[in-house]
Amino acid sequence: MLARRPVSSGPALKSAGQLRFRRWRAALLSLAAAAALFAARSPAAGVDPVYVVEVKGAIGVATGRHVDRALKRAAADHAQLMVISLDTPGGLVSATREIIQSMLSAPVPVVVYVAPGGARAASAGTYITYAANLAAMAPGTNIGAATPISLLGPGSPAPAIPQSPERNAERKTTPAPASPPPGSTEERKVLNDAIAFIRSLAQLRGRNANWAEQAVRNAATLTAQDALKEHVVDIIAADLPNLLAQLDGRKVTTAGTDHVLKTKGASPVLIATDTWTEFLGVITDPNVAYLLLLAGIYGLLFEFVSPGVVLPGIVGGISLLLALAALAVLPVNYAGLALILLGVALMVAEAMTPGVIALGIGGVVAFIAGAIFLFEPDTGTAGTTLAVAWPVVLGAAAASAAFLLLIVGSAFRARRRPVVSGAENMIDTVARVADWQGRVGHVRVHGELWEARAEREFRPGEAVRIARRDGLKLVVEPVSEGTPP
Repeated sequence: MLARRPVSSGPALKSAGQLRFRRWRAALLSLAAAAALFAARSPAAGVDPVYVVEVKGAIGVATGRHVDRALKRAAADHAQLMVISLDTPGGLVSATREIIQSMLSAPVPVVVYVAPGGARAASAGTYITYAANLAAMAPGTNIGAATPISLLGPGSPAPAIPQSPERNAERKTTPAPASPPPGSTEERKVLNDAIAFIRSLAQLRGRNANWAEQAVRNAATLTAQDALKEHVVDIIAADLPNLLAQLDGRKVTTAGTDHVLKTKGASPVLIATDTWTEFLGVITDPNVAYLLLLAGIYGLLFEFVSPGVVLPGIVGGISLLLALAALAVLPVNYAGLALILLGVALMVAEAMTPGVIALGIGGVVAFIAGAIFLFEPDTGTAGTTLAVAWPVVLGAAAASAAFLLLIVGSAFRARRRPVVSGAENMIDTVARVADWQGRVGHVRVHGELWEARAEREFRPGEAVRIARRDGLKLVVEPVSEGTPP
């Protein structure tokens, strides 16, 4: 008889369960300690995000929208800092002022970083840099040349007005010799407004206001090292990580609130341009807006001349609406727009009445003049002016003259030609009598047999002329002398 295995007692089972529980607890505590250690050593632990927006190229309407959108997103996401990576030759005064207003009203501190090496903050970029809470530049960059572009004619010196002794006494550097003041009151107003604007920004941010005035008055420029010495910028940083490391621990005030930056080890988040901003940047280019306007006018004109084609009307309508959307946000000179429309009208008149050469020449001249004066000069902080490029103007003028004189002219001449198809083509056509009884019978024309009537009787095979059509019956009459057989 087999002996039974002794059953484990209750205390033994309890001690085994406690042993397993202790092992699991130790493992979980080890994992938690490792996770806590990793989080403590992680460079981004407890660091609020830093947002970065890139501004490259001329400052325009799309640039202003992009920066404003980025600042609003940074505020909504509670970012601790917004870095504007800047590389611009200048831009529109209206767009520049919108960007600066967004920066000054943003609850998030803004740092303007002129980068990478070889970049510049020229003209409008100088104002934007002065408006930042903190300004930084990469080695090999430059800043300045903020004179309003409308005051500088080709080859003319930078404008300047005499300085007061008090203003000269407070300068750290020797003031440049004063050149004669601008000749017109408007130029002095533009210059003084720009000077007051940049000095107010310099005083707000505690930067060198005297050099800022020189940048506007005499188009002065500085390299990155010189800008740091002149207290125009606060930091020179080789790259973005180095900039964030130098910003760590700095105290800034924005919207009445003090912020201590904790940027060391922060991971920057780049805010990309959205599709609508990119599209707005394309159509607000002066050359594109001008070509869209012409495409809209010509498409609708061709549709009116040749109704039923459909495609030119659709393309023209869409192009004209896009052009109007672009012109709505651009400084348009309505006299220039009127000259373009007058030029188109004169060339259409030349196409309708060929031989009057003065109409065509006047149309081309008005067309070119309108393209030149289509946009108002945007004075102030701009470093670039809105204008249609000369190759585009001349190419569009030549294409417009060819289009209107050849295509539209051909369409108008075709409307005056005799009908060559359809039922109307049979009028005045000579037909042959197939059979006839009394005043009705049948005639053959264009290989078809038609029922006909007349005021007299005809013989089979006799030639008759079709006078008109009455429903499905032809009214014929004898062939007069001189009618082709």
